[in-house]
Amino acid sequence: MDEISAPRIVELDPASNLNDLFATRVAADPSATMVEVRDASGDGWRPIAARELDAEVVATAKGLVARGVGPGDRVGIMSRTRYEWTLLDWAVWAAGAVSVPVYETSSAEQVQWILTDADVRLLVVETPDHQATVAQVRDQAPSLTDVLVIDDGAIATLRAEGEQVGADEITRRRALANLDDVATIIYTSGTTGRPKGAELTHENFCSLTVNAVEAVPEVFKHDGARTLLFMPLAHVFARFIGVLVVAGGTVLGHTPDTKDLLDDLGTFRPTYLLSVPRVFEKVYNSSEQKAAAGGKLKIFHWAAATAIAYSRALDDPSGPGLGLRLRHKVADVLVFGKLRHALGGQARYAVSGGAPLGERLGHFYRGIGVRILEGYGLTETTAPTSVNRPSSTRIGSVGTQLPGCAVRIAEDGEILLQGDHVFRGYHGNEEATREAFVDGWFRTGDLGSLDDDGFLRITGRKKEIIVTAGGKNVAPAMLEDRIRAHPLVSQCVVVGDQRPFIGALVTLDPEGLPGWAAMHGKGDLSVEDAATDADVLAALDAAVTRANQAVSRAESIRKFSVLATDFTVENGYLTPSLKVKRSEVLKDFTADVESIYADGPAATS
Repeated sequence: MDEISAPRIVELDPASNLNDLFATRVAADPSATMVEVRDASGDGWRPIAARELDAEVVATAKGLVARGVGPGDRVGIMSRTRYEWTLLDWAVWAAGAVSVPVYETSSAEQVQWILTDADVRLLVVETPDHQATVAQVRDQAPSLTDVLVIDDGAIATLRAEGEQVGADEITRRRALANLDDVATIIYTSGTTGRPKGAELTHENFCSLTVNAVEAVPEVFKHDGARTLLFMPLAHVFARFIGVLVVAGGTVLGHTPDTKDLLDDLGTFRPTYLLSVPRVFEKVYNSSEQKAAAGGKLKIFHWAAATAIAYSRALDDPSGPGLGLRLRHKVADVLVFGKLRHALGGQARYAVSGGAPLGERLGHFYRGIGVRILEGYGLTETTAPTSVNRPSSTRIGSVGTQLPGCAVRIAEDGEILLQGDHVFRGYHGNEEATREAFVDGWFRTGDLGSLDDDGFLRITGRKKEIIVTAGGKNVAPAMLEDRIRAHPLVSQCVVVGDQRPFIGALVTLDPEGLPGWAAMHGKGDLSVEDAATDADVLAALDAAVTRANQAVSRAESIRKFSVLATDFTVENGYLTPSLKVKRSEVLKDFTADVESIYADGPAATS
């Protein structure tokens, strides 16, 4: 199979827009809770009813109008994930304008590029520090007329100024856009070159979300659905969820600082989660370390093996046998229940995207009672094009196409996409837009395959394919993902282009190292010392050996180098969405790469 499409379940009025989606949710039950925010004490959550949220959106939209924001104008939002972000997003749309997210970690140069490329008129930032960053380039952003600071009362200011604007004006503005109009410009995270602004329309969001709700009702539509958003709202996945919760009736909460995530999960008690694989890896690794600290490591490993075996047995027509079911019940009492409690106790589903989760973790979480539904998508496709379903899951795949979406596998293996969710083009960049499409299909740059039932699997990134000196084509993603799952590892970059064998650069996880060191009686071990520690190197060697089992010998990693520097957003080696800037790493760590090949391959790793 090389092409498949899924018909829409829900058809939309071409004259409608995101404001109509919001109005439908409010009208369905004005008194129902739509959002919850941390109360003043920080111990609980204060509900905000649909009618109350609608009133706050209208009041904020009036303020934007009073500030001179016109229909089609661009309004920037630079903030962590918090209630005010969601409020501003819907207020911008209520004012007939276009929202432009900016990562709160962005440098002054990145901010300047987005402000000028998108012609942002008004920018709302979270903190005075963000304001200071903008001030560095304010004179280079001629369209920018205002900068407001959330922590300095931006929302209250907008509400006060908007009192002079009539409600009829917001009613008029809310009806201006149709499905074809641009709703937001989201800038790609830019692993290479300057970020490009993807123009996403009202149809992209509306059609995809209402159809996704109908396609996966067990997660997104049931009574009592709740989710806690902690991913950056500047990222397309979080923005998609911000609309999905309105379409599906989910109660939404926000966690601005991931340091508070476990506490927030415990008190908010979401029914489903949305995250990237790295979070699920860290939850597993930290649980393992806690078990070791409490002298229960053997029990944890036994329970983990039971969970994985149980999940694998679910894919067998005969299901788990009696002995495995009994072991699973015991493990649930000893371990699994505690893990689910750490996630709030109510979460039965999680949606993972952005990178492969890996079969081991997929089976582990399903085995403990939290089914992770892997999906796939890009900024240019309004986040997901495909996702596994609760009733139809193939671990290791990214599922089947959502309604209104289509996929084709090109002759060279590239994944091509088409449908209501595919963006209109790159803002002000016709050349890049032309290059992004072939015969009406969006070129993702990813490589993959479809099985006979239409499940999509991702095998690598087209631009990252390594060709060894022997002519072997190697997709590094599988090796990197498997090695990164080790608790000691933060990042892994596979190398070997035009080289005699495959190697890897590995960075250590400063959060995972202390727990691992304690488990192995190493005491306080710094990252610098760990990079040359014999036991650490032996553990990494074993991780590489396990990863190599998934590939042929010609594709296997023969040597690796451990770096004393991790890759982070702050030092420029990760994008804000936590993707490695491979070109920057290879440029700055040339000497480390050369050292891998200086003496030929090692006997094993």
